[in-house]
Amino acid sequence: MAQVQYIGTGRRKSSVARVRLVPGEGKIVINNRSIEEYLPFETLHLIINQPLEATQTKGSYDVFVNVNGGGFTGQAGAIRHGIARALLSVDPDFRPALKSAGLLTRDPRMKERKKYGLKGARRAPQFSKR
Repeated sequence: MAQVQYIGTGRRKSSVARVRLVPGEGKIVINNRSIEEYLPFETLHLIINQPLEATQTKGSYDVFVNVNGGGFTGQAGAIRHGIARALLSVDPDFRPALKSAGLLTRDPRMKERKKYGLKGARRAPQFSKR
């Protein structure tokens, strides 16, 4: 018999995370590596665990993630978004807790494009009067 699993997709900046929640003992695997091995900072571990703590489901689901694009912080935000969406498919009653914590909202902030005549998005060349 197939094991029950809940799927959610999370996005942040240029990162996309595909998250699977499987009933288990609470291990988190990112790109076939443990969370401690994949993400070097403890603050990012806290960010990823926010949806599980908001719904008091920490330790009851194993989290398997495939994530690509962006850097550590963007990937952690994408994983958090994906876990929140997957928890919503576990139980729709989690919606108020996740919504009030702001975990269901996709963060729209993106890198601003470079403009012509400038050195960056807003950085202008050095001004010289003469």
